[in-house]
Amino acid sequence: MSGSESRGGEDPSLAYGKESPVETAIWRLRSRGCWTDAAALLAPHATEPAAALERAALLIERCLYTEQGWADAEEALRAAEAVAGTDEERGAAACERGYLAYASTLLGVRDRADEARMALGRAAALIAPSAEGRPLLDLRRGLIAQNLGDSPQAARAAYRRAHAGATAQGDSLLLSSTWRHLAGLALREGELAEARHGFAESLRIREELGYLVGTAPALTALATTETEPEAGRLRAEARRLFRLLGGVPTWLASQLTPQPAT
Repeated sequence: MSGSESRGGEDPSLAYGKESPVETAIWRLRSRGCWTDAAALLAPHATEPAAALERAALLIERCLYTEQGWADAEEALRAAEAVAGTDEERGAAACERGYLAYASTLLGVRDRADEARMALGRAAALIAPSAEGRPLLDLRRGLIAQNLGDSPQAARAAYRRAHAGATAQGDSLLLSSTWRHLAGLALREGELAEARHGFAESLRIREELGYLVGTAPALTALATTETEPEAGRLRAEARRLFRLLGGVPTWLASQLTPQPAT
């Protein structure tokens, strides 16, 4: 995924990396946290596997960032599963089902950890190791290992596979996520310089892409590796973006609430 920059010699109305004005519109809506509006643009193509899957993915991402819209995401995902016709399409739908179940578990909506693991296992059986969707699957298997399985070693191995795949495919948005999660593990182990580098790379990419909804979390993460006054500056910028986007992602609120003076 890419942001709002344009490439020399190409249509300046298109977001960087997008092939059509509709794709550009979807990206720009998504990057500003307008997932429902972005999904609506895909509704006329809901019988096409790729469009149905993208629509489901948008609404699932909305759940993770807003903790709302679970029924809409489930309905869209079932529609995508119904029109999937190839192993790769079925695997991609299973990957999204695993992610929806993961989000539900992580945010305390309903414990669906077993469903998440089973769905991602099914995805792994259907998506070939060299397929385009494999790096995203690897990232999500890492999330399950780290946050539901408390297995940082397995998570790191999965994140590294995802990182290598995202690099090979030129998937900048996914690369911003792999940098972030690898940095999180480094910070957990006290590797401050490595963590700072990874968080800084994640932030740089998201700013370059114009992925606003993912920039506040990146700023907040980098702030954990910095000293004052830089840490305060990063948190202040994250707070500004958080308010600009209407309090999204919701789970960032507790990290951005100013602490009372003691």
